Amino acid sequence: MKKVLLVDDEIRMLDLLELYLAPHGFSCIKKNSGSDALSFLRKEEADLVILDVMMPEMDGWETCEKIRQFSSVPIIMLTARSADEEMVKGLKKGADDYVTKPFNEEVLLARMEALLRRTNNIPKNNLSFKGLSLDESAFEAFYKDEPITFTPKEFSILGLFLQSPNKVYSREFLLSTLWSFSTETEDRTIDSHIRNIREKLRHVGFPVDRHLKTVWGVGYKWSSEESS
Repeated sequence: MKKVLLVDDEIRMLDLLELYLAPHGFSCIKKNSGSDALSFLRKEEADLVILDVMMPEMDGWETCEKIRQFSSVPIIMLTARSADEEMVKGLKKGADDYVTKPFNEEVLLARMEALLRRTNNIPKNNLSFKGLSLDESAFEAFYKDEPITFTPKEFSILGLFLQSPNKVYSREFLLSTLWSFSTETEDRTIDSHIRNIREKLRHVGFPVDRHLKTVWGVGYKWSSEESS
């Protein structure tokens, strides 16, 4: 049984989510604040987090950012706002996916199952490239012994690149491989995840601009050459 952490300041919404998810084999842990969610995750494990954006004191974005400081648990954001900038903000904070309110419970369930399936199906390899290493069995990434916290989808994308350097991956291929939905909006989520990967690698000093290349009009590739 998969354990899902539900985080929302509205008790009614927590109860509604549990009502949707429990019959599908999910064990639901309910927390009504970001601080309570953080306390739980520092002591216990969850397979997935469903996190509301609009909460008092500590909103979902801040909570997501703090979770990412110590955990790579998959996170789906719940938001009443559908604007692209809100979606991009959540992804930049470390979320893996988002669902807008009011949501269709079947869509939420499908997204949860897709995210868990993609996470569980990550090939278990040890990959390395010029001081950058990914241990996919332990879900850990390092650059010269400096740990890097990636979300599950960021980890999967980087793993694909390192497995096949110099191969061009289209956005459509990445969507079909790592996502179950290929909408116009989600096409832009690929770009957001690539930006996140670049920022995190730059932060630890890896020369990412020499290797993670945009192939205009197609997608992305990981170059093994030392081009600038």
